[in-house]
Amino acid sequence: MSAKMHTQMEIEITSELRNTVNTFLDNAILPPGSRVAPNFTTVVDREHRYVEVSDSFCKLVGYSREELIGKKYDELTAPNTNDISTIFSLFLEKGYMHGLWMLVHHTGTRILVRYESWLRQDGFIEGNMELVGTGF
Repeated sequence: MSAKMHTQMEIEITSELRNTVNTFLDNAILPPGSRVAPNFTTVVDREHRYVEVSDSFCKLVGYSREELIGKKYDELTAPNTNDISTIFSLFLEKGYMHGLWMLVHHTGTRILVRYESWLRQDGFIEGNMELVGTGF
C-alpha cells in the first residue's frame, strides 16, 4: 500500500474504530495453530462473488441467501476500512489469510469479524468468521 493511500485510509477511519481494532489486536494474539471457529462461513469466487453462504452468515449481515449469492463481498465491506485489492492480491499469492474484517449489515451497522480464509483446490476461496463486535 502506498504511503499516500495509507495516510488517506488513516484519515477516513475514525479514531474510535482504530482504537477498537488496536485494542483487539493487542489482546488477541493467537498462538500458532489457532483456528477461527466456523460460526459464519462463506465461499467466494475469484471475482469476489459469494457462491455459498451459511445460514448464520445470512443472519449476521441481514440478507437472504438469494440476495447474497452473486453479490460481491466488496459490497458488504465497510467503506474505507479494508484495502480489498491489496489484500486479495496477497491472498492469491499466499493462498491463506487471517485477520480482522469490517462488514456492513443490511441496515448499515458495522460488524467486526475475525476471519480465516484459504484457497481451495477448486479455485474458490472458503472462509470462516467469528464475531468480534457490532455497532462501530
